[in-house]
Amino acid sequence: MQADWKMNSDRPSRNLYVKQRALPEAVSDEQWKAIVSNDAAYDGIFFYAVQTTGIFCRPSCKSKLPKRENIGFFQTAEQALAASFRPCKRCKPTGQRLPDEEWIAWVSEYINNHYYEALKLESLAQYSHGSPYHLHRTFKRIKGVTPLDYVQHIRIKQAKELLEKSDLAVAEIGASVGLANPSYFITLFKKKTGITPEQYRRQHKQTFEGETFK
Repeated sequence: MQADWKMNSDRPSRNLYVKQRALPEAVSDEQWKAIVSNDAAYDGIFFYAVQTTGIFCRPSCKSKLPKRENIGFFQTAEQALAASFRPCKRCKPTGQRLPDEEWIAWVSEYINNHYYEALKLESLAQYSHGSPYHLHRTFKRIKGVTPLDYVQHIRIKQAKELLEKSDLAVAEIGASVGLANPSYFITLFKKKTGITPEQYRRQHKQTFEGETFK
């Protein structure tokens, strides 16, 4: 299967891109206790939504416990969906299975917005409320590449843009795209492009100057 590398080419800077969903009322102490203890007795009474992931869950969900300040609650799943939150893949708060294509599209969007963070398969699985094995297998089936391959692709793509448009040192560019080890960044960049970051920068500069003076 051909790798699907599609992403928004008009993406603004990373600090402005992530949509901030307006959370409803904060959870009460009683609701928070139910979430912490995965109390199924509260399922159907309320649903909690996580601002940082854009996902909403049943109180009994076994996914990683979010920070309390990042969640709010809805009385119905329909309210959460209307507020642009996605149903959890693990606890299925709508009673229906989230389509794999939609799930992987969300994971891809998350990677596009957070490529500069320390992303690992386990952390991506936690954020998307699935298992690492299922995420790896499903992502590769739909996108044609593994989640970590996609992460590296986005990092190199962003590094190219910085090499073309900034005077940042190679090490700074590597760190800004989530590759803090300069040697590893250079090795990975050359593996993906066939040339080093410095060679890419010089090549781009020569091409740009050649076109300018035509």
